[in-house]
Amino acid sequence: MLDSESRCRTGRHVVYNLHVHLVFVTKYRRKAFTDEMLTRCEEITGEVRADFEADLKQFNGEEDQVHLLVHYPPKVQLSKLVNSLKGVSARLLRKEYDAHVHRYLWGGHFWSGSYFAGSCGGAPLTVVKQYIENQKRPTELNIADSYSYAGQSSEMTFTPGVNAGALAKIKGRPRGHG
Repeated sequence: MLDSESRCRTGRHVVYNLHVHLVFVTKYRRKAFTDEMLTRCEEITGEVRADFEADLKQFNGEEDQVHLLVHYPPKVQLSKLVNSLKGVSARLLRKEYDAHVHRYLWGGHFWSGSYFAGSCGGAPLTVVKQYIENQKRPTELNIADSYSYAGQSSEMTFTPGVNAGALAKIKGRPRGHG
């Protein structure tokens, strides 16, 4: 049984379990954050994520960076989520902590223009690769072994995209000699 942190979610035509680890760094890695500011930043990101139908699973930070673990639906374009999280948090943090922020950051900037996004959760890549590699790939002869033409032997099978003459040649028999 899966725990509540790893459960898949469902949408209208999709089952998904997408998590991303995001890291935002202050401009020039200035040590602008206080504990109070980090708490407020967590509240802000929690509000923004609701607009994207995403869940903020974990949040923490240091003086110059924040880390978020976000569970998000596949319809969300990650870059738009990031731009919204960074834009709204920068605007509100600068507004609410103007005197403090102004000592460390100037020119209207708060976050560095770059960010880190790493997919996480689910099986390790080696397990996924092995699972994909072990899929039973169909061949011309085993696509539909259980479908046979009426009145003919079960060896004469229907194969989508291959006519009976071509199939007989593949099997090494003349056409019509089931």
